[in-house]
Amino acid sequence: MPRSVPGRIKASYWIETPLDPHRAAEAMAGEQSSGTFLKLARETDELRDRHAAQVDSVTQLTTADTPSLPGAMPGEVYHRANITLSWPTINVGTSLPNLMATVLGNLTELRELSGIRLSRLALPDEFLEAHPGPRFSITGTRQLTGCNEGPLIGTIIKPSVGLTPEETAELVGELIEAGIDFIKDDELIANPPYSPLAKRVPAVMRVINDYAQRTGRKPMYAFNITGDIDEMRRQHDLVVEHEGTCVMASMNWIGLASLQALSQHTSVPIHGHRNGWGLFYRSPSIGIDYPAYQTLLRLAGADHLHVNGLGSKFAEADASVIDSATACLTPLLHRSERDDRAMPVFSSAQTVHQASNTFKALGSTDLIYTCGGGIMGHPNGVAAGCRSIRAAWAAAASGTPLGEHAHQEPDLEVALRAFASPFSG
Repeated sequence: MPRSVPGRIKASYWIETPLDPHRAAEAMAGEQSSGTFLKLARETDELRDRHAAQVDSVTQLTTADTPSLPGAMPGEVYHRANITLSWPTINVGTSLPNLMATVLGNLTELRELSGIRLSRLALPDEFLEAHPGPRFSITGTRQLTGCNEGPLIGTIIKPSVGLTPEETAELVGELIEAGIDFIKDDELIANPPYSPLAKRVPAVMRVINDYAQRTGRKPMYAFNITGDIDEMRRQHDLVVEHEGTCVMASMNWIGLASLQALSQHTSVPIHGHRNGWGLFYRSPSIGIDYPAYQTLLRLAGADHLHVNGLGSKFAEADASVIDSATACLTPLLHRSERDDRAMPVFSSAQTVHQASNTFKALGSTDLIYTCGGGIMGHPNGVAAGCRSIRAAWAAAASGTPLGEHAHQEPDLEVALRAFASPFSG
């Protein structure tokens, strides 16, 4: 994220328009501040001076013969450009929902635009400082898990749905005995009748707490408490009552305001799942780029944020995955006394194969590396699966080729044969 801009909110976009891009940018600025479709008497020069959005820059790119999105004004050619607009902070105060209504809002429906993506947000210090952000971040997550170096090796409860509380607890017992650092509910299970949190939380935490008493090590379990605000608060309290150390929510479906309310209530980290993210990134012609999106979720209080994974089963390009993770690890406020980073969570068909490239591309082990099938599908069981993933990351950190390191790590050797190469390069 760019350094903060004193006094003004800045938003950068990619746009496509049948108009001259400068004219389109002016229409965007007017629509999202003091202007409307006609001149009004009360839109005085003084009011515009105080509240009007400004066009800070326009950089023309390529052109296209046809519009990317339907409904735009007709034109002979469609111009593509990068633009930046800015607003005085007084227009929105420090409200995250109203920030989004201002910087995106009606822009996605303007007939002047045949394509628009919000790519970056640069927020002034007074806006950033008004939001506590992640309460635990990377440092707090490491303290709670006792995992002080390397990635947190994690997994997801599989099958995603259908296990009873007792069956879930039995699987958790196998995983923690195997040495896992982090376990999460799948996003498809929250509080269903066959496995209500009122039963799943005590069953799972009984196993984890017994293990912690015996070993002094307490893996983290992220319980999916997605629901309305009151429900999430109740379920959070249930998790804490049973000495749980993490809750999870589906960010896109609870919304920014609910995430903020949960963050103000919580005493454990919030694991932010971004299911539904494809709505924002899969079309290059409309949506939000992750650097802007994750800024909002961090300000609202997410401690961990999903970024997909390299060579995953999903459509997102590997370069975009790394850009997303890098954005999560980039401070918003450049002040040492407050850690406002979010721990990136790599997932989706991750196995031993992607560890080395992930480390090389990101240059950090401040991450959670979650493998469902990549651990539980190991031919020699979940313990061997955990050991194989740790061995792959040890090889990555030392710069040793996987095949070479596998000569002294039999579980890794088996995993290399058992799991196919990643879906993409």
